[in-house]
Amino acid sequence: MDTERAGSAIVGGVAGTAVISGILVMLEVQMRDVLHLFDAVARFVGLPGQTFLGFVIYSFAGAVVWPLIFLVLRPYLPRGPDPAAQGAVFATALWVVFAITGRGDLDGAILIVYLVFTLLAHWAYGFTMGAVYGYLTGETPRARGDQTPG
Repeated sequence: MDTERAGSAIVGGVAGTAVISGILVMLEVQMRDVLHLFDAVARFVGLPGQTFLGFVIYSFAGAVVWPLIFLVLRPYLPRGPDPAAQGAVFATALWVVFAITGRGDLDGAILIVYLVFTLLAHWAYGFTMGAVYGYLTGETPRARGDQTPG
């Protein structure tokens, strides 16, 4: 794996993690702390009740693991050659797992709010990760000078 591209993907992952974290914190506050997002991550990896470890795992996965997997899968993802669009596609797959494992015992209207906002948060994560990666590697149309007038 090209270390420059890997580094660019990780920088994109850090930026994307910051974006998704902001959105998810706002969702947590608006829902009056019923989601317990980091507890859900901890439960998913078999460490129930370990909120801090859930946060560490969430941060490491978002900043390092997912961006490197994105880098490996990118040639096979639809919506190319734009890395931002491909990042959003990649994040949709992450959201499916997140939505299933992180919803806890939510139901009714609050479940719909949870699903919509977590999907938007994941799209923001993937788009940001891909956009930063594309900018740093020069793979975005604007960075290559392929912009259309207008």
